[in-house]
This record gives sequence, structure tokens and C-alpha cells, in this order.
Amino acid sequence: MKKLLSQIITAGLGLWLASVFIPGVVVRTYPQSNFFGFALTAQWQIFLVLGIVLGLLNYFLKPLLKALALPLEIITLGLFTIIINMAILWLLDLMFDELYVPLFLPLLYTALIIWGLNIIIEFFLIKK
Repeated sequence: MKKLLSQIITAGLGLWLASVFIPGVVVRTYPQSNFFGFALTAQWQIFLVLGIVLGLLNYFLKPLLKALALPLEIITLGLFTIIINMAILWLLDLMFDELYVPLFLPLLYTALIIWGLNIIIEFFLIKK
């Protein structure tokens, strides 16, 4: 449960930092923005929904993708994880019109921000 919570916090905070500091990453609200019938009228609501969905994707989909790409991870000494993170972010970009991340460099920088925040938050939240 703590790992899922840390994934959600990391995703929301990382997307917010990326939209502030990385040119090209845009999170905007539309008048017709809703999520399962709930109207999303404020920017923080969009970040909350995006954080929850990205956190769930990272928690459930990422281990499956890492298991499937294990030979590539071994060959690249783990650097293929960044490509997996970029693919999950790109999937989130396809799912939501409110998020726009241009393809290569902004996507890479956003994935690196979320990865770094994930390491920091998991260190403080899930220490043993």
C-alpha cells in the first residue's frame, strides 16, 4: 500500500514539476474536462487525476513490461527502464487530452524527473 501511495505522489508531483520547468510539457484544463463524470475545473484536480492514473500504471503495468523486456534490460544494464518509463508517460499522454508531452527530449526529462522523485520519496516513505 505504501508503494502504491508513493507511486501516486511521485507521479503527481513529477508531472507538476515537469510542467513548470520543462518547456513543451503542458497540462491544461478544458471546460468539458471530466473523469468518470466528475468535472475537473481546476489545475490541481487535473494533476491529481493524472498522478493517480500514472501511479496506477507504474504500479501495475511497469513490472509486467520490465519482465517482458528483461533481456533488453540485461543487455543495456538497466537503462532500458528509462525507455519503459517514457512509454508509460506516452501512454498517459495518449489517454488524456489535458496532458501534452512532445516526443523525445521533454518525454525523457519528464521520465527522469519522475524517476528521481520516486527514489527520494520511496527512501523517506518506505524505509525499513
